[in-house]
Amino acid sequence: MSDAAIELVRINKRFGPVHANKDVSLKVMPGTIHGVIGENGAGKSTLMSILYGFYQADSGEILMDGAARVIRDSHDAIAVGIGMVHQHFMLVETFSVLENVMLGGEGGMLLAEGAATIRNRLVEMSRDYDLDVDPDALISDLPVGARQRVEILKALVKGARILILDEPTGVLTPTETDRLFEILDALRTQGVTVLLITHKLREIMAITDTVSVMRGGEMVAHRATAETNPEELAELMVGRKVLLRVDKKPTRPGEPVITVSNLTIRDAAGVNRVVDASLEIRAGEIVGVAGVSGNGQSELLEALAGIRTPTEGVIQIAGGPEITPGQPSNPKHLRERGIAHVPEDRHRMGLVMPFEARESSILGYHDAAKFNTGPLMNAGSILDDCVGKMKNFDVRPGDPNLKSANFSGGNQQKIVLAREIEAKPHLLLVGQPTRGVDIGAIEFIHASLIEMRDAGAGVLLVSVELDEILSLADRIIVMSAGRIVGTLDAAEADERTIGLLMANVANDEAAA
Repeated sequence: MSDAAIELVRINKRFGPVHANKDVSLKVMPGTIHGVIGENGAGKSTLMSILYGFYQADSGEILMDGAARVIRDSHDAIAVGIGMVHQHFMLVETFSVLENVMLGGEGGMLLAEGAATIRNRLVEMSRDYDLDVDPDALISDLPVGARQRVEILKALVKGARILILDEPTGVLTPTETDRLFEILDALRTQGVTVLLITHKLREIMAITDTVSVMRGGEMVAHRATAETNPEELAELMVGRKVLLRVDKKPTRPGEPVITVSNLTIRDAAGVNRVVDASLEIRAGEIVGVAGVSGNGQSELLEALAGIRTPTEGVIQIAGGPEITPGQPSNPKHLRERGIAHVPEDRHRMGLVMPFEARESSILGYHDAAKFNTGPLMNAGSILDDCVGKMKNFDVRPGDPNLKSANFSGGNQQKIVLAREIEAKPHLLLVGQPTRGVDIGAIEFIHASLIEMRDAGAGVLLVSVELDEILSLADRIIVMSAGRIVGTLDAAEADERTIGLLMANVANDEAAA
């Protein structure tokens, strides 16, 4: 009999010509927190999907407590004690906590009896694991951290002894992340086994007992967390040494390239998304915007890019006209004035996925003289331009005729960055530059943004990754509920102070 809670033995899975998992073996000991890390496309999500029954392995075995198990779907997984908390929560916002936990296990015809039973278990588990959730609260009224606790309770109430967490901190403030780690520690103490999928090496080092590294569909290493370090794990993930820190010179800011005064943005439903925001960005500096996703950063970025019209306030571009509710602009006019935009969602706004790379690489700049010969587009010039961009930005594969959809997330992001940075703008607006990007591409993207700042451009960086904001920004703006609640010099900022501001905690430590 194996002493492992879960053992995956020589798992193979193909999707057509792609060998997503190649003879992958993994042993997870009971009552531990086991991290699984790897670059995009390394195969970790496929492996967890096989364990939870979303996919069936082509070959290999799943063992629980030494006995082979057949997991055909998520019902089978739940039946044998495996639960999964997804990165994007699977909750019905108009239902209460109790109703969400009951879904799929309502108790047959006697709904009231089933509800009473689950309520008792919910209260008991909430107390045992210090999860602090009101069964009668509506999901729509709960903050993000509490919603995640509901997802964990859903799994525990259904009998999960093994809990898979997929990128669990992506939408949490630092304070909420610390609270999650306390909960995971309590679960470990109670004998629950946790599989943690994350790309954040700091979190791996902070909470896991062991960590497994995947690269190219294979399992390449297992380490006791206490016996490794972020540098070794990064090298194992990428297959080469990776510079984890951002090297940059002190900033020498120049004149403002854009000034925003009392900006308010109201959406189509009449809800204020940005409220009375004022800021400026100077040449030669990176201004970071920190905040939990959904607190107005996206709308601010889109207004500065000309995608949204201000409801109130003024946007003043250096040497250009004012943008006001009565005098809006658009992305084309702002590009002509030296403002480039890397959108938060590269698939929805940055690329046309069926287009070839050479076509996506000129989007928004396609009417430039160098890409046109009379009434016709100059195919040779477009091709040569794309080849140069791919070389400069290390896009792989370097095939300008490959469709945009066929590149990895990191290389799609490089195509967008190459297009916007090589336009040599005065101001670069960047949203979530490394979202869904592996560690090797992150290193390159950060270096590119620093190089642009050092060349004299202003950069506005919106990111939910506090490490990224702290590494890159010269000044940091914190947003909460659509308002700018603090502005900090990066040299004086730390995660705790920013986290308190993100949560809009008003005390002396959080004062800007």
